[in-house]
Amino acid sequence: CKILRCNSEYVAATLNLRGSGRHAAYCNALRSYSHCTRKTARTCRGDLAYHSAVHGIEDLMIQKNCSKEGPTSPPRPRPPAPNHQGFESLDICNYEKSFLYKHGRPPSYQHCAAFGDPHIRTFHDDFHTCRVEGSWPLLDNDYLFVQATSSPVAKGSNATVTSKLTIIFKNMKECIDQKVYQAEIDNVPAAFEDGSVNGGERPGGSSLAIRERSPGRHVEIRAEYIGTTIAVRQAGRQLSFAIRAAEEVTRAFTEEQDLQLCVGGCPRSQRISRSECCRGRGAAEAARALCKEMLPVEDVYFQSCVFDVVTSGDANFTMAARGALEDARVFLPDAEKLHIFQ
Repeated sequence: CKILRCNSEYVAATLNLRGSGRHAAYCNALRSYSHCTRKTARTCRGDLAYHSAVHGIEDLMIQKNCSKEGPTSPPRPRPPAPNHQGFESLDICNYEKSFLYKHGRPPSYQHCAAFGDPHIRTFHDDFHTCRVEGSWPLLDNDYLFVQATSSPVAKGSNATVTSKLTIIFKNMKECIDQKVYQAEIDNVPAAFEDGSVNGGERPGGSSLAIRERSPGRHVEIRAEYIGTTIAVRQAGRQLSFAIRAAEEVTRAFTEEQDLQLCVGGCPRSQRISRSECCRGRGAAEAARALCKEMLPVEDVYFQSCVFDVVTSGDANFTMAARGALEDARVFLPDAEKLHIFQ
């Protein structure tokens, strides 16, 4: 059943319609779409996507007042062999465009964050507060490796903060050379380890780029070739990490790569109860008042803020939770899921 090809050809034909001939071109594209579905009707009989496309075409033809007979869109030219250095190579390095071309719809995205003590918001919207001292992988898949190194927030404390982040963008032959980004407390550079600010000399090198949002405090790395954006921040004496990644990318790993805090959260033995911190009444009330200024909604970001301020005695932790909430607001595909209540 080749219905996905019919879908993507229709999307490509109607993507950039402009000007006075727009209506005629739209009808031509609908007739081509209809013709394409008829050609694949026999093999697509039991396919839901096929049946919804057929009904959708009929509805659109009525809405747009298009006749069933008439000219069709010219067939889309086949892309040339992808070895030529030129636009077609660059297009391979734009994940959103090539996904739309292949599937006829935009990709789905997921969000993960690690901030404060560290608190982990997983791709599946689970939320854990973790002990995790030492180095732990946040992500480990075919495209990305992200490792967070944590150290105790204070001598003898159970709670830890992220003191170092290592992000490896794995080599992708048409698009980028392997690039490594490292941030440590008081060193959040706006460049990769080799001093570059993009993916290198390959045709799609510009599909990986790093830019400074706030000098020494906040950088954003855009990896268009895998439909991914990463934010790294420093607030007080700790680092935070947030990512918005295409679902296909977040799932590209093997059974051996099973330890990823962004996928499964932190292991049970490493989880801390946030209520344990706040037995001292006075300290907890003061922390709640501080956090309420930054985070008016009493969700997990607010709870994390109270936990961190009480545990560390450092008011800068309010900024960590606030930054994580701001990133979630920008990165979350579904705004309804912004606040988690536990």
